[in-house]
Amino acid sequence: MKRKTKKAQTVKISSPTKNDLKNEIVEQSVLYEKKIYDLEQMLDIAKSFCSTLNFKNLLESITYICMAQMHVLGAEIFVRDLVSSDSFILETSVVGPESVTKIPSTSAVVEKLLEEKRPVTFSYLKERIDDEKIIELLDRFQPTLIVPLIHNNHLNGVLILLERIAIENDTSYTEYEIGQIQSIAQLASLAINNASLLEKSSTDMMTHLKLKYFFFNVLTEAIDVAFAQNQNLAILMFDIDYFKKFNDTYGHECGDFVLISVANIIKTNLRDVDIASRYGGEEFTVLLNETGKDEAMLVAERIRSKIENYDFVYEGQHLHVTISGGVSVFDTEKNPISSPKNLVNQADMGLYMSKENGRNQITFFEPEGTLAENLEEDV
Repeated sequence: MKRKTKKAQTVKISSPTKNDLKNEIVEQSVLYEKKIYDLEQMLDIAKSFCSTLNFKNLLESITYICMAQMHVLGAEIFVRDLVSSDSFILETSVVGPESVTKIPSTSAVVEKLLEEKRPVTFSYLKERIDDEKIIELLDRFQPTLIVPLIHNNHLNGVLILLERIAIENDTSYTEYEIGQIQSIAQLASLAINNASLLEKSSTDMMTHLKLKYFFFNVLTEAIDVAFAQNQNLAILMFDIDYFKKFNDTYGHECGDFVLISVANIIKTNLRDVDIASRYGGEEFTVLLNETGKDEAMLVAERIRSKIENYDFVYEGQHLHVTISGGVSVFDTEKNPISSPKNLVNQADMGLYMSKENGRNQITFFEPEGTLAENLEEDV
């Protein structure tokens, strides 16, 4: 009996057509062009972060860049307290009382973010963290993504991305976008670390005001700008009246309390663009950009009045604190003084006159032609 043999079947494998190859090449080209574009964007972002050492400006830059790159309506940043390091403070906006805009460094959320070392969703954290107070705080932001800012295995910030703009009704993040925000977070974390080092080295740790040398560096640049753009700028100098009696009567801790309290009042009565410094001992200086005589005197008088009427309570004792002040104004016509030191000296002369005339008052230094010229010759 003969066996029937099956005919061998041949399978035809169709080779890619020219159109298929062409489409694949186009797709790959588009993909690589996007990656090149994103790399160029990342380079621009790195340059932007590295060129900004002012702490507030840097945080603002980070939030705006994240909003643009990740298509979100807002972004917030918690940064480790520069002085105590015991908490992360919301530095970009306020969503509630100050007491609830801090995340303790020992929080389970901090530990979890440091453990994950990657962006996570709020729901992911909520399922794994047993800390109702912090979860409630984060929930107020309605975050779509929470990104740890890690430098050298230390968490120095938490970036929160808010509501996301829907793309084709999809608000989720792709793996590629997660990689992007992670790269931005690494750059941001390094920039925050560098800016915080500068902030610490240029800040008086007691009053949290700028140090004298930093103030003069900023003033030098401000005078150059004022010259070039024909603008005014003002210097305020304050001195706490009879400061020695607080140390002698109640001790040096009381003196420190008065210094810190006065510094806080000065700072809270200034704009974000203004700079206050602890000039030395119980003396303070303030730089007011684009400010003339009338506005400068109003600011100085407001600060003097606030301090005079403030109830300083130290260990149950109500202390009466006053300050004296002097004001000088750079003016390209009336007072074109180019030396930062001499402009501050003019404010100091106004302060001296306030003390001579009875203290607890503000005096404007009115430059006379010969006096201003003599000051410039002393440089």
